[in-house]
Amino acid sequence: MEERSPVPAPHPARDVTEHVGYRLKRASAALRNAMDKALREHDLTVPQYSCLELLDERPGLSNADLARGTFVTRQSANVVLRGLKEAGLITRPLTTDHGRALPTHLTPAGERRLRAARGAVYAIEERMIRSIPEGRLSALLADLDTMTAALDE
Repeated sequence: MEERSPVPAPHPARDVTEHVGYRLKRASAALRNAMDKALREHDLTVPQYSCLELLDERPGLSNADLARGTFVTRQSANVVLRGLKEAGLITRPLTTDHGRALPTHLTPAGERRLRAARGAVYAIEERMIRSIPEGRLSALLADLDTMTAALDE
């Protein structure tokens, strides 16, 4: 049997739980769980809420734009949009004059649902921010952006 040489860790760590990727995933899972619970009270999923937020900021986005912005596949975005449309929270034309992209817009009911859910989601973010020592939030955000850029290269 061939002996394997260990792969050196990218930084000193006693075990996997001390690696940056593990900690990011753990924080992401905690955020997702808290959002799932809060949004359930508003009859929304996290991807649905994310779509509503994006459409509030940029009305008329296409399925592809919404898929990218909510970190899901186009197929998953179709399912999310179908659910939002059936709930009367968005409108999408059946056809478009040019291209294949169907622009999506919030309905008044979608705007109301978003505003109600936004308060619950912002309360979760506020809980996270309160746990960070004063003055460190901007550095944390910059570090997260830097790590993302390093992986996007």
